[in-house]
Amino acid sequence: MLPQPPFWLIILAFICALGPLVFIHEFGHYFVARLFKIPAEVFSIGFGRELFGWNDKQGTRWKVAWLPLGGYVRFVGDMSPASNPAELNDIPVELRDKAFQLRPVWQRFLVVLAGPAANFLIAILIFAAFFMIYGSPRTNIVGIVQHGSAAAAAGLQPGDKILSIADRATPSFEDIRSVVMLRPKQTVPLTFERSGEQRQVPVTLTSDTLTDPFGEKFERGLLGVYPSATALQRLNPLQAFPEAISYTWRITVSMVDGLGQIISGQRGTEDVGGPIKIAKIAGQQATLGWLPFVQLLALFSINLGFINLLPVPMLDGGHLFFYAVEAVRRRPLSARALEWAFRGGLAVILALVVFTTVNDLGSVGLWDRLHRLIG
Repeated sequence: MLPQPPFWLIILAFICALGPLVFIHEFGHYFVARLFKIPAEVFSIGFGRELFGWNDKQGTRWKVAWLPLGGYVRFVGDMSPASNPAELNDIPVELRDKAFQLRPVWQRFLVVLAGPAANFLIAILIFAAFFMIYGSPRTNIVGIVQHGSAAAAAGLQPGDKILSIADRATPSFEDIRSVVMLRPKQTVPLTFERSGEQRQVPVTLTSDTLTDPFGEKFERGLLGVYPSATALQRLNPLQAFPEAISYTWRITVSMVDGLGQIISGQRGTEDVGGPIKIAKIAGQQATLGWLPFVQLLALFSINLGFINLLPVPMLDGGHLFFYAVEAVRRRPLSARALEWAFRGGLAVILALVVFTTVNDLGSVGLWDRLHRLIG
């Protein structure tokens, strides 16, 4: 078992992981806004008191703040970092033609969408580079069926091509693993191809407890099939980018799948983490080398883009929802409705922060130590 990384490495890895991803996210907003000639007042990495910063020729204050848990771009016409619209009378007359809230709804929609899109784009570029340099997994053909496994009980044989599990497409063994590991002890449909004929069978997955190199334990589902050989094929750029887009999409679907299982109660909430867990994982991957760390950055970037697309007020997804409603109604929601929506969104986010922090403290063993101390 590998030792846990030192505290200084955890902090450094956290900053090196989250800082660039937040910058990329916010720069997506900023870049598209600049295309529409919407001026930005502040571009901030982090929240709270400014540590250092500078003003550019356009009058934007670029700064780094002391709390590195996110960032924001505040455009002319925003009342807060969460892009609450300011009152029209609070916007100088000479800036009203440039104010974000007075722009056509399609421009505001694209500016907000550009943040999560930038995170997905970075993940796609990282995966495309890996596929060109190291290769892409290209097989879903069974080479070995483990004796006594769930696959053996379902009648799978070497040479079968696994097309989907639990109605999730499985074009590679990596996809098979990602679908199966989320469903320990569940009975799911499995579609495979044998001798050119498609068949579907129910399969009851088994499970075991996996311990990672740092001693972390988690339960995973098992099917009991393996490819005959590790099949990695280097791709040229014309192949790598479509494959990277597809791979990023499948990871996003897996995230939606996992979230759905948590909401439905099929999966526990112990794996849900916040900043402490992110820092811990970043530090662990940093000790394994730059390649695992860059792979983690791609996954973090997809997570950041996905979370921001959730339809929660104060997040990008909440704004996109309001703009969609505005486009349908042909007029914006009332200021009072927006105010209550933002209050509700703030309450949800604060509750999530508390919940993930409690989970994070549990993952580092704080509650066990307190229990032993009290007991």
